[in-house]
Amino acid sequence: MKIAVFGNLYQAEKCAQARLLFETLEQYDAQVYICEDYYRFLHTVMKMEIRHEGLITSRCFEADMALSIGGDGTFLKTAERIGDKGIPILGINTGRLGFLADVSGNEIVEVMDEIFAGNYRVEERSLLQLNAEGLPSEFWPYALNEVAVLKRDSSSMISIRTMLDGQFLNNYQADGLVISTPTGSTAYSLSAGGPVLVPQASNFVISAVAPHSLNVRPLVITDDSEIGLNVESRSHNFLVSLDGRSTVLTNTQHLRIKKAPFTTKVVKRYNHIFIDTLRNKLMWGVDKRIG
Repeated sequence: MKIAVFGNLYQAEKCAQARLLFETLEQYDAQVYICEDYYRFLHTVMKMEIRHEGLITSRCFEADMALSIGGDGTFLKTAERIGDKGIPILGINTGRLGFLADVSGNEIVEVMDEIFAGNYRVEERSLLQLNAEGLPSEFWPYALNEVAVLKRDSSSMISIRTMLDGQFLNNYQADGLVISTPTGSTAYSLSAGGPVLVPQASNFVISAVAPHSLNVRPLVITDDSEIGLNVESRSHNFLVSLDGRSTVLTNTQHLRIKKAPFTTKVVKRYNHIFIDTLRNKLMWGVDKRIG
C-alpha cells in the first residue's frame, strides 16, 4: 500500500507517536511518501531516520491513503494538499480528541492493523467552493469546514448583502459571516451560535459573527444552494478565510459560494461514531457539580 504522510510541525513532544507510526508502517512494508516540510521537521528537529520512498513537494502525487498526524488543523491542511484526488485521509490525533483526527496516539498499532486488513469505512464529506474575481492564483478556493467573510479593522462592522439562489436573503450588519459545511458545523460556525449537523446532512449553515441585530439567527439551507455576497466596509476591503487560509478582497469583488464538485474522503474506524465524539467533546451529560 502506498501511504502519504502529513504532519504537525509544532509538536516535538509527540515524536514517540510518530516514531511508532513509521515503525508500524515499516513492518507492513508500506511504500511511504512524506510531506517535505514534515520530513525536515522529523529529520532535523527530532533526529529521526525514516525509511521512505520519496518526498511530497507539490500537489502532484499519488497514494492509496493519506495519514494526517496532528489535530483537526493538520487534517484540514492535508485535505487541501489532497484536493480532488479522492485519496482517503486518516486523522491521527497527537493532542486532544478531534472531530476529524479522532484516532488517538495509543491506537496507532491497532488502527494500522485494521487499515492493512481493509477493516475500515470511508465517509465522503462535502466542501464549499468560492468563486471571486481577483483571488490569488495560488489560493485554493475550497473549504472542508467553512468560508468566513470577516472585517479587517478592529472597530466598525461590515455590511454583507446576501443572496440565496438569486433571491435577496438579508443585509447582515456584523463582524462577519460564516458559511459552514456539516463537517465545519462543529468548528467556527458553532462558536458563532450555529447548530451542529451530522456529517451526512445535505445542508450548509449561514451564521453571522456578532450581528448588530438580535433578530439575526443561523440559517440551515440545502447544499445545492448558491450564496452570493457583496461586502461593504469603511476600509473598502475585507478578509475572506477558507479553513483558516485568508486573503484580502475589496468591496468591488462579488463572492459566489456553492458546493464543490468533489468530496473529501475521511477514513473512520468502525467503532468510532460521530455522536460518541460529539458527546465526549461537548461533555454532554457531564455534571460539573459532581466530584
